[in-house]
Amino acid sequence: MMQNDLIQKYNVPGPRYTSYPTVPYWDLDTFTQNKWIDSLQKSFIESNKKEGISLYIHLPFCESLCTFCACNKRITKQHNVELPYIQALIKEWKLYLSILPDKPIIREIHLGGGTPSFFSPKNLHYLLNTILSSSIIHPNKEFSFEGHPNNTSQEHLQTLYDLGFRRVSFGVQDYDTEVQKAIHRFQPLENVKKVTEWARNIGYESISHDLVFGLPFQNLSKVLNTIEITKQLLPDRIAFYSYAHVPWVKGVGQRGFKDEDLPSGEEKRELYRKGKEKLEEMGYFEIGMDHFSLKTDSLYQSMMDKNIHRNFMGYTSSSTQVMIGLGVSSISDSWYTFAQNVKTLEEYYDKINNQELPVFKGHILNEEDLSIRKHILNLMCLLETHWDAEDLIHHHPDIFERLQEFEHDKLISLTSNSIKVNEKGRPYIRNICMAFDLRMMRKLPQTQLFSMTV
Repeated sequence: MMQNDLIQKYNVPGPRYTSYPTVPYWDLDTFTQNKWIDSLQKSFIESNKKEGISLYIHLPFCESLCTFCACNKRITKQHNVELPYIQALIKEWKLYLSILPDKPIIREIHLGGGTPSFFSPKNLHYLLNTILSSSIIHPNKEFSFEGHPNNTSQEHLQTLYDLGFRRVSFGVQDYDTEVQKAIHRFQPLENVKKVTEWARNIGYESISHDLVFGLPFQNLSKVLNTIEITKQLLPDRIAFYSYAHVPWVKGVGQRGFKDEDLPSGEEKRELYRKGKEKLEEMGYFEIGMDHFSLKTDSLYQSMMDKNIHRNFMGYTSSSTQVMIGLGVSSISDSWYTFAQNVKTLEEYYDKINNQELPVFKGHILNEEDLSIRKHILNLMCLLETHWDAEDLIHHHPDIFERLQEFEHDKLISLTSNSIKVNEKGRPYIRNICMAFDLRMMRKLPQTQLFSMTV
């Protein structure tokens, strides 16, 4: 089948599979906060001493709205919002400490947003020092944060480095001024260069630049030019994200451009294909979906060692069974259960001030979910998965029927007990994972829930 025919066939709405089941398919009726606490305690006892836990901390404030962004955020230039939010995060952490049966060993921390560098170094130090002083720090820790090139200061980088952070990602998106204007995200190369060099000089071991393809007014020459400029700085990792156009999701703020300003599916796939070629010429290796790294980066090594992991924080070079999400809208994961915090600051503060966990919904994974989750995780991380004679997958011949279509199109290699994604199939990894998504297949969405897969 020709490339354009494949794009036409497989360019459908689909999840990005940072979890399974995906959030729209959570079974909310069986979830309670007490069940979440029981599941968390069980998983913590099983795994804390062996591997530690991960923390995701959502810092939602931004000084201006980027119109491509679908994250939970609050736009303000008033920095007096910082301290009350930091204090609420600390209260939430203390609620979790009162629940956990032992002192947590922290393996991973990721600060996401919003804009973590909106917060002053002093307030970030206050937050993190409080958390770390009440925990044991894993010897193989991996602490990372997202920084905006325009407001990340040398003091931010030094403060977080002194607290153990060794990885930072800077949002670049695109260097073209027309694209930047459309997405309301302006940062000149000088700012990106400055923060990248600061981070290197301080001693950060992994510096990532986030690029996005499929943005309004992008074309091939603009994307390749952005990659060529990025070559000057040669970050350790590059996230080459497909723009997720989800304007129907409340509060995302995707406006300021029209649908016809976006590249078509065929054009977007060409941006990815040519961009990937350029990145590989520069010495980067493709990792899972949307990510590239140099051989010297820990993400590449974790892929080679087959212990790369994917969760709500994205791809990580280590995995923990427990991930606690702090802050508004954050999602926690005990492996057996997901739990999401309330989505507005007002609700979050109300819950915290009442000394309640701010969890408002979740999902308890059943045996089938756990089996499917394992296979989707393997595919998203390693591009292959295997099953034995006892695997629950054998009870679902419809999965194999759907996979045979991908085999027919030469996107996968399929045997009686394994699947491996071919190079031709990499751009369609989300579609391939959907073949395993039993919850979606049982209840196909009546409205569009997900961005397009191409």
